[in-house]
Amino acid sequence: MKKALLYKWSSVLTAFAVLITTWSANTACTFVTHQPKLPEAAKKLRKF
Repeated sequence: MKKALLYKWSSVLTAFAVLITTWSANTACTFVTHQPKLPEAAKKLRKF
């Protein structure tokens, strides 16, 4: 039972992480000095 629950929530968490990464790749910080470097893997998720 615990494994089934763990598998269910891990897939939800993974989808949420991809959603947040995509959102972060398409936005910019209003203060340029506080903009962190974007990883190469996250650059693939940017909209053109």
